[in-house]
Amino acid sequence: MKKKKILEKGIEELSLDTKALKLLKENDIITVEDLWSKKRKDLKELNFSDSEITTIAIKLQLYGLDLNKKIY
Repeated sequence: MKKKKILEKGIEELSLDTKALKLLKENDIITVEDLWSKKRKDLKELNFSDSEITTIAIKLQLYGLDLNKKIY
């Protein structure tokens, strides 16, 4: 899948757990691109635990993306 297309998709595409999806949506993080632009520190400030942030990072990496707007 092309990187640009995945960035345009909703965060549901990442198959995160319900709690994480709810917290992201409450903070206006709706698309994969919104999430991709965040840093670990940003997610920590939204009250995500270290393990939840790691899970999010792994889900992004499955699409060749990483936090801080890195593409592989």
